[in-house]
Amino acid sequence: MKPLSLIIFSHHVLLCVFLLWAVSDSSATSTPSTTVTKETRMETTVITSTVTDPTTRPPPPNAEGFKPLTQNETSITLQWNKVNEIYNYTLVFDGGEKNVTASEEPQVTISDLKSGTEYNFTLFTVFVNVRSRGESIIAVTVPSMVTLVNVTERSVTHITLQWNVDVDKDWSYLLQINGQDFKFHTKIHNNVISQPVTSLQPGTEYPFTVITMFSELNSTAYKDFTVTGINCTIVQWHVTNSSIQGMVEGLFTNATAINKSQRHISTGGSNVSFTGLYPGATYEVSLVYERNSKIYPQCSHSLTIIPPDLSAHCKYWAAGYSVLVAWNEAHGHWTKVEVNVSGRPEPYKIGADKRQMTIDGFLPAKTYTLSIASLSGTVRSQRFLFSCPTDPRGVIGGSVFAVLLFIVLVCLAVFIFLKRPDIISRKKQFIGGSKVPNKKGKVISVEKFPDHFSQLSADENRGFSQEYETLSPVGTEQTRKEALLPENKARNRFTNVLPYDWCRVKLTTSNPNVTSDYINASYMPGYSSNREYIATQGPLPNTVNDFWTMIWEQRVKGIVMVTNCTEGGRTKCEQYWPRDSESCHYGELLVTMRSEQQEPNWTLREFSVKHSNKSEERTVKHFHFTAWPDHGVPQGTEILIQFRGLVRQHIQREGAGTPTVVHCSAGVGRTGTIIALDVLLQQLEKERAVSINAFVHKMRLSRPHMVQTESQYVFLHQCIMDCLQPNDKTEENIYENVDMIYANATALREFHKNA
Repeated sequence: MKPLSLIIFSHHVLLCVFLLWAVSDSSATSTPSTTVTKETRMETTVITSTVTDPTTRPPPPNAEGFKPLTQNETSITLQWNKVNEIYNYTLVFDGGEKNVTASEEPQVTISDLKSGTEYNFTLFTVFVNVRSRGESIIAVTVPSMVTLVNVTERSVTHITLQWNVDVDKDWSYLLQINGQDFKFHTKIHNNVISQPVTSLQPGTEYPFTVITMFSELNSTAYKDFTVTGINCTIVQWHVTNSSIQGMVEGLFTNATAINKSQRHISTGGSNVSFTGLYPGATYEVSLVYERNSKIYPQCSHSLTIIPPDLSAHCKYWAAGYSVLVAWNEAHGHWTKVEVNVSGRPEPYKIGADKRQMTIDGFLPAKTYTLSIASLSGTVRSQRFLFSCPTDPRGVIGGSVFAVLLFIVLVCLAVFIFLKRPDIISRKKQFIGGSKVPNKKGKVISVEKFPDHFSQLSADENRGFSQEYETLSPVGTEQTRKEALLPENKARNRFTNVLPYDWCRVKLTTSNPNVTSDYINASYMPGYSSNREYIATQGPLPNTVNDFWTMIWEQRVKGIVMVTNCTEGGRTKCEQYWPRDSESCHYGELLVTMRSEQQEPNWTLREFSVKHSNKSEERTVKHFHFTAWPDHGVPQGTEILIQFRGLVRQHIQREGAGTPTVVHCSAGVGRTGTIIALDVLLQQLEKERAVSINAFVHKMRLSRPHMVQTESQYVFLHQCIMDCLQPNDKTEENIYENVDMIYANATALREFHKNA
């Protein structure tokens, strides 16, 4: 502000200027100069009268450039150009009046206004209490920012945003999200605006802004974000009897699995993994996304863990016409126990509160094959196969009675012959019956096996033919629904070799382009585990990626290949490994061949396998037997027994605990023979006995046509026979240098030459 004295001085100067202006104006209308002195006095009188009466003074000019300078929600700052040397102005607006003493750049701020409201302003220039005619403008305040936007609906592909509005205000709103603009006006809405947004990506974060608009002014933007949900039901969950694993696409920060008081947490990125779970329990798996103290539930899904594996045995019951099946007290939860009897389509089920059950419909002194599995809801454990002999004591008692009766009759005949020799006039020739072959599934000891082999070989292998014929219907009543789906037919090499639903291998790939978990592969029992092997077909061009995915997911360390890629001019198996040392991509896996050593009857390879999304790298050894004709058998047993020894050494050293993949072309004939040979030689070593028919029967319950031809069935017996023959080259000597064999193929040839 200027000093008061300066203001008074300026006021006097302006007054003088105004008086001079008034004098000059009145002089233009005065009388001639003869009356100048008198008129001058009169003019002075008039001027004095004008100063004292503002109504007779002309108004000062209006200020120019009157406009709003800045605006916010509660105030407006106005500015204008100064009029000459006039410093006093009056501002009249809605509900008020304000006197302004202006500087060189006059401006004024009007506060305590309502947001988003239109105001009329009139500016008057004031000179000696005289106002100008006035300059009027309209100015508005900035509308208020939206205080809160709620996400009222949130799903996998859409969300709904909602916020409150003031219906008394003529405001508009702009919502911006996902590259889209949505505009609204309060005149066409109630006091709430609700906007759905569709066609969004699952598990994705979406920022959004809401702006209030009024008369070309925008409020401060309300900014926030939301995230779409995840569909847990389409995740390929891999469930065992103690773990849950799955690759989840979409945003989440942690996953929990809850069963009653048990709570497990997984924070491993997109790979959800829960371990140490209770067998057979049902877990509620929930995914949550957390950011900026906001928690977004992404999905929730119930998964039942595979119930515990059971082991069972039979007890004699009802003189052999029934059996009593009893099973162990296993750690875990199950709702039912299911017992299947071979050859009977319907299983027997019993609740979880009992540990045994009685099954009728058997015959005494026979052996039946049964399987038992626990169920938790609809989820079934691995089937446990066991032999169940029925009570033979009634038959034995009848036999003893028949023998005693026979002895009595013989004694009577002797007595009669001694007393009346004339009664018998000639000798009768006794005609004996043929031997009854061994019962199906009977374990044959080492001592008795040569006789057993001789009996089956008699009469042009008639015994082998009869035994093998009984295997034809085994397992064929089991379902193969997944393999018969239209989308899976192209994944099968042969239409009659399809895996059963209950023991098929399921893929858990994270590839979004792959919607099926199907591969033509079956879990196969071994000597000490029900999933010691995976029998599969030779990969097709369209299933090579699936084959390597199975190798990775099942953590396979050894592949046994008992076919050539081309045989007799026909393709038997697609070459599924790199043709040289260069690496090849198979889906998400990078496979490199580290070494290849060729022998006359087999080739040994070593692969490194690396997942594109993981740092882990694994080694897989490849055992390729090249001297086995399709549907036939090798020329001799020795080379196959040696080859089996290489595989067994690898399994015992590196592959224990994970399945070994075995395949030929269809995955049943040569595949079944090499698996059976490996198991039977283990049984021979540990039990000094074998049960060839029983194990082939067991394999056919897991995959059809295992040991596909009678010649392969006979060949298995011949292998056992040859192993029982005295031989200076013991099996241990043949296999003890397996590591050296991998390192140097030349050393292998020298080894056989000197052996």
